[in-house]
Amino acid sequence: MREIKEFPAWRTSGFLGFTLLLFALAWLLLAGLGLLRERELFYLWHLLPSLLASLLLGAGLFTVQPNEAVVLVFLGRYVGTVREPGFHFANPLAARKRISLRVHNFTSDKLKVNDAHGNPIEIAAVVVFRVVDTAKALFQVENYQAFVAIQSEAAIRALASRYPYDAEGKSLRGNPEEIAEELKAEVEERLK
Repeated sequence: MREIKEFPAWRTSGFLGFTLLLFALAWLLLAGLGLLRERELFYLWHLLPSLLASLLLGAGLFTVQPNEAVVLVFLGRYVGTVREPGFHFANPLAARKRISLRVHNFTSDKLKVNDAHGNPIEIAAVVVFRVVDTAKALFQVENYQAFVAIQSEAAIRALASRYPYDAEGKSLRGNPEEIAEELKAEVEERLK
């Protein structure tokens, strides 16, 4: 399977697209009025392309909110991501999927695991994450939020079984900052 990486999509200012839409609507209006007044085939030939242009130009307009990205897919192929907030115009036939770039967090369930000495303990963690690559988040896994949760819980289990809960030297209870950094590194490695 080919790895997909995020890249910027072709897009232009939404105001340019909106201006072109206004011209297409004016053309549509003039062609429609001409057809109603004079009932000539000439105006029908202007009515159809102006209607098609208006529909396509209107379909290509979209907005991107702050801390949001829009992924564009054309005929089943990833064609890029728009991350810049604002009003945009892109391929009107491309499907758009919005992904939040905001910080997400979740609290894992309490997991029952054995520490390094074989003692049963209950452990949980709060995991904070943010989507870095929208293409990977959308196309490499079925549900990126569930994927992060499962990988985080697996990392918590692995880390908890490597250290004793309470002992001399490095332990889960005695070195929370070091353990948190190690957990962060392990979760990041699993999510690459």
